[in-house]
Amino acid sequence: MVPVYLVDWPIATDPLAREIIGDAVRAGTAEVGVQLHPWVNPPHTEQVNAHHSYAGNLPVELEEAKFRKLRDTIEEGFGTLPRIYRAGRYGLGPQTAKLLSETGIAIDSSVRARYDYSATQGPDYARHPVTPYWTDPDHKLIELPLTTVFWGLLRQQGGHVFPLTTRFPRLGGALSRLGLLERIGLTPEGVSMDEALRAIDIAIDDHLPVLVLSFHSPSLAAGHTPYVRTEADLDALYDWFRGVYAYLDTRGVRPTTVEEIMASVDA
Repeated sequence: MVPVYLVDWPIATDPLAREIIGDAVRAGTAEVGVQLHPWVNPPHTEQVNAHHSYAGNLPVELEEAKFRKLRDTIEEGFGTLPRIYRAGRYGLGPQTAKLLSETGIAIDSSVRARYDYSATQGPDYARHPVTPYWTDPDHKLIELPLTTVFWGLLRQQGGHVFPLTTRFPRLGGALSRLGLLERIGLTPEGVSMDEALRAIDIAIDDHLPVLVLSFHSPSLAAGHTPYVRTEADLDALYDWFRGVYAYLDTRGVRPTTVEEIMASVDA
């Protein structure tokens, strides 16, 4: 298994992180990509607020300047040109795809399909596809959405029904308790192993060609995220990984890499 480390500015400039991740990248046991969190990434000319926490909301020139600074720093620090990107807080903007395709990025993985961040001035992905798709007519940039599925008796109507839960907060809980509709992302953060295994089954039944599992690296130590507060939580996290990867193996789902995905698309 070859993980993809999506690296932001503090990690890209940290000597120890450069050594550890760089060694793995050079050994072919890891890949590295770009993750832009605007508030920690130079140049710092914007007002720091909720709106600007999504890189796609920045002025186009500033989004590009921050991205290029980070991409170049990653290339210099880890010895490889990153080919995959994820916007911090999933914050794509109207010009982000053009920027990525012009700067050597082949895969974007910022779309969290079936989630809506517009209430916090972010993007609305509620009706975006869950399968990979080209973002441009020239086929320079492919979108690889984070895997999210609907489970329950109403899952085929989930795209129409679930958005109603943003207007009626109690509706989501009621639908879930009744086994009618539940949204499940493929992540150990806030998703139980049982839920994840159900999500895998649905994703396979729906013929998703790629499953994208994602989590935040601070969750690998207790006390840094709300998902892993104690050592017991950390043990449960590793149990989740063991159970999920074992189940993927039994279902015939094998690990892939950015390089393999790019090669399959080119073919």
